Amino acid sequence: MDMDTIFPFAQLAAKIAFVVGLSLGVVPIMVWFERRGSAWMQGRVGPHRTGFFGLLQPLADVIKFFHKEDFTPRNANKFYYHLGPMMALIAPLCAMAVIPFGSKIIIDNREVVLQIAEMDAGVLFILAFAGLEVYPIILGGWASRNKYSVLGALRGSAQIVSYEISMGLSLLSMLIIYGSVNPHDMVTWQSVHWWGALMNPFGALVFFISIFAETNRAPFDIAEGDSEIAGGYHLEYGAMKFALFFMAEYVAMIMASALISTLYFGGYGILPGMQIIIDAVIAQFGFGAAGAQNTLALFQVLSLLSKIAFFMFVFVWIRWTLPRFRFDQLMDLGWKILFPLSLINLVAVTLGVYFYNS
Repeated sequence: MDMDTIFPFAQLAAKIAFVVGLSLGVVPIMVWFERRGSAWMQGRVGPHRTGFFGLLQPLADVIKFFHKEDFTPRNANKFYYHLGPMMALIAPLCAMAVIPFGSKIIIDNREVVLQIAEMDAGVLFILAFAGLEVYPIILGGWASRNKYSVLGALRGSAQIVSYEISMGLSLLSMLIIYGSVNPHDMVTWQSVHWWGALMNPFGALVFFISIFAETNRAPFDIAEGDSEIAGGYHLEYGAMKFALFFMAEYVAMIMASALISTLYFGGYGILPGMQIIIDAVIAQFGFGAAGAQNTLALFQVLSLLSKIAFFMFVFVWIRWTLPRFRFDQLMDLGWKILFPLSLINLVAVTLGVYFYNS
């Protein structure tokens, strides 16, 4: 096989390995930071016995999950019981396939677009897989045949469906501004004009609130509701099946952070001040066109990762700052406040774009 045949498969495999490896590799870091960060915010110590600053605590957790008894409830629907945690992890990983983490690099005079799946309707692809996140909750809760699990599944599904409407309306207002559903086009538009959050701040706020509900993070974690339903939809899960749900939550947070960064905060567009560093590096090493493009792509990846890291920190910050909503408060916020205001915002943005272009 010649290089022209091997190269497309090699570059695709490398991009998949980068995205999947990064997504799963961040999980133990976030597990550690979730504990140390919450301890820092609340004036506690946090994990500090397993390794320096407790850095080996995630490894200890993995060993614990591997050695726990892998049980299945006697009355459970075994097929759906096992399908739930697998689907919970696979859905956000698939959604990451169309997130562009850079423009392109040049290898041996061949261009490699820094995106696993290049498609014009990339945002719709993301929404399709993000919408699947409701099914693992339903499957896990119903298949467990436990009343608390069923209650958690009902809560979680009602929450996700309710907030998906507001999230969709806020996203639609941005699609009207960008005039495209291609993530690359959205990033390019923001690099020429302004970040989407500055053009549509209310839409960005609604989208940000909605992704907390979509990922079941506090203060929207009523699907778990430890104080009321003893753990919710994954109450009957243990060992590695519970670990899959645990990992899926953090992978969904990474996907949500990458999505809001792409839609509202310039995506892989370089951060202010980085262009000076890029020009200095290119001048120092005397790079040609290919070297200059690869240097730019490297800083674009670093920019997107920095934005994702910031939103991951905000996820942790919010969790340990705000208490959990009551179910009625959560539904009122979604249906009586965010939904009508999102609809008004959509109309206002549509009229603004129409009169601006006319």
